[in-house]
Amino acid sequence: MRPVLVITHAPHEGPGLISRGLDAPLRVRTVLDLEDARLPALDEVSGVVVMGGPMDADDVRGHPGLAAERALLAAAVDADVPVLGVCLGMQLLALALGSHLHLRAATEIGFAPVDIDVEDPVLGALGTRPTVLHWHSDTVDLPPGATLLASTEATPVQAFRVGSALGLQFHPELDAGMLDLWLSTPDMVGELGDDEIEEIRAAGGRHLPGLVPAAEKMFAGFGELVRARG
Repeated sequence: MRPVLVITHAPHEGPGLISRGLDAPLRVRTVLDLEDARLPALDEVSGVVVMGGPMDADDVRGHPGLAAERALLAAAVDADVPVLGVCLGMQLLALALGSHLHLRAATEIGFAPVDIDVEDPVLGALGTRPTVLHWHSDTVDLPPGATLLASTEATPVQAFRVGSALGLQFHPELDAGMLDLWLSTPDMVGELGDDEIEEIRAAGGRHLPGLVPAAEKMFAGFGELVRARG
């Protein structure tokens, strides 16, 4: 079986629970700061996963590899290759599909509900109003032709689908160990107070035991699409 391409932007923002749902080898690449960023051809992979990161999704001057990522995402949607974009990955997917990015438009950090309004074969495993981890300050408009799947009051576009591609602004890929990693990573918590960090840690203890099995089921659904491509 062809590998799944996983594009990362920060060492602490790996695929987490996503990898458990993929019955396929992973090919992890980080091309963020490469002027001559080269990513595998789509006929070499069974799916594409693009993870989060702290940079602005439109900062191609500062991070030239983002242009190659956007080009690959647009081509993957055209070729009906299974795509999953998380946080920054969703924003890159949206930009690749002609959407607009809004910087510092809505800061959401911590566990809070998200409204899932439309049935989706992958996202539907989370239910209709799960409490999930949010960690973003930028938002995107719904791309042309996309179906809006989830929203919050602060962030109207929390998830969308375009054909084979699913974008998620929130972070269902974390388990307790990955949350601990984030909460001990200065790049993640540098602007948070100790009380805010402990509040997120405590919320993780309450919500992750129920969220993780639902997220694993969701990512297994994405894995089925990947296996169908082979």
